[in-house]
Amino acid sequence: MRGRSWLDIVGTIVRLGLAAVWLVSGGIKAADPDQTYVAVRAYNVMPDSGVAVVAAVLPYLELALGLLLLLGLGTRLVAAFSGLLLLVFIAGVAQAWARGLSIDCGCFGGGGDVAPDKTSYGTELLRDSGFLVLAAWLMIRPRTLLALDDVLTRGER
Repeated sequence: MRGRSWLDIVGTIVRLGLAAVWLVSGGIKAADPDQTYVAVRAYNVMPDSGVAVVAAVLPYLELALGLLLLLGLGTRLVAAFSGLLLLVFIAGVAQAWARGLSIDCGCFGGGGDVAPDKTSYGTELLRDSGFLVLAAWLMIRPRTLLALDDVLTRGER
């Protein structure tokens, strides 16, 4: 580990943590596509045909982001895509809250209509903002340990 700094260690923890988020979230959604459809539809922002596309694609997009981060392949670019997706999620939750919808975000399974006292928009926004900070870290400093990026660019340093 010669020549590595504590920032590389922090970055590795950040990369693996964000990878775990996407792998768990995507895996849960992929395992229950009907519930994913219900969760996406609950936001009430697109026609059913759009809901079907988003519900079908989202789990596999999340799994792909997670796998690429786990491997450390294209870390900066994957972090940027992660950040964009997280901003979409934050906007979705914020608009649901502002419109007075009573839904569970469906971020880690479940989702759809819930009783008004069962919403947790503030917590969801804080959590996703924290994940956004992780993505930002990797956009600014993508160098991490045990990453294919390092192996593929070794000759360029």
